[in-house]
Amino acid sequence: MRVIVWLVEGTWPACVDAVHRHAPHATDVVLLYVDEPDAPGLAHGAFAGLLGRAHSGRDPGDSLADLGTSSATRLLDAAAERLARPCTRLERAGRAEREVVAAAESADLLVLARDGDRSRLGPRSLGPEGRFVVDHAPCPVLLVWPEPAPDVTTLPPH
Repeated sequence: MRVIVWLVEGTWPACVDAVHRHAPHATDVVLLYVDEPDAPGLAHGAFAGLLGRAHSGRDPGDSLADLGTSSATRLLDAAAERLARPCTRLERAGRAEREVVAAAESADLLVLARDGDRSRLGPRSLGPEGRFVVDHAPCPVLLVWPEPAPDVTTLPPH
């Protein structure tokens, strides 16, 4: 059984824990992190536009790219350590929702966490990226609440 686990900052522990609970006998676990390449480009454009192309200061786009790379490595390392079993680490770049769907082409199960408003149940608990993935995934999807799970007794009425 091939399981793809979409790792996102802040919600990844719940996804890794879900593999332990719901797919303990999976033979192939892939930890997937998607880097959105737009942020460094936007910072570079702002830097060039505000300060002029001839400015010799440190381009914040370069800093953001470096931070993104080290952040992805640390997150993948932490998730692999928490999983505590053999796994494949996969880092992709692009629009997150499209990269996740593409990575899930060969999967038997895709694990992801809700990415929307965590204070309510239902459709609003999914953000645009999560909704796209749930709607277009080519395999079964396990959708988990990020930790800590909300207390349903204190949720506001719809």
